[in-house]
Amino acid sequence: MDDVLAILKEAGAIVEGHFIGISGRHLSVYVNKDAWLPRTDLVSKVCRMIAESNAENGIEAVVGPAVGGIPLSQWTAHHLSQLTGKTVLSLFTEKTQDDGQAFSSRRGYDKLVKGKRVLAVEDTVTTGGSVMKSLNAIREAGGELIHLTIIVNRDPAHINSELFGVAMNALAELPSESYAEEELPEWLKQIPVNTVLGHGAKYMKEHSQP
Repeated sequence: MDDVLAILKEAGAIVEGHFIGISGRHLSVYVNKDAWLPRTDLVSKVCRMIAESNAENGIEAVVGPAVGGIPLSQWTAHHLSQLTGKTVLSLFTEKTQDDGQAFSSRRGYDKLVKGKRVLAVEDTVTTGGSVMKSLNAIREAGGELIHLTIIVNRDPAHINSELFGVAMNALAELPSESYAEEELPEWLKQIPVNTVLGHGAKYMKEHSQP
């Protein structure tokens, strides 16, 4: 099996600096999904790994959160279909007005996932808050959540099966300290917040002087 971190590095997806994660915490290493998701050769290769690790789980649908989880869901479902000889659906959840995740009834995905054996996929997990919303959406729609596969686990000490209440695996681990505002070390304070990657632009707007 290829080294996932090597694949991400090849695409320039692992970046050092000062970043704000989706949770609002400060990071010194960022995994930029936009650097590798356009590379269909790399996405296919990584999703093949996900599929191979779940080939014996009887998966009927793969679910990822929009937007970045859509290609992961599609390629993983494609490879699972090839490996198992059965049709595996590719579905995705979408952000709701209350900042949660749900299946679109307009698309009919809520009906498609109901009763299905589901594999949830996520690219990078730091705190677990975002992926939990997607897992809750699967459960609320009546999907049978079988497994969660994460591509990069940023906090192996806390991101685990017990946290999510479902069997899980990660293709790679990239432990890196994340800091709340009041915990920010001096060395990281000296590095300007990146406003292009992550959620730095929103952070700077909220923390700019009136």
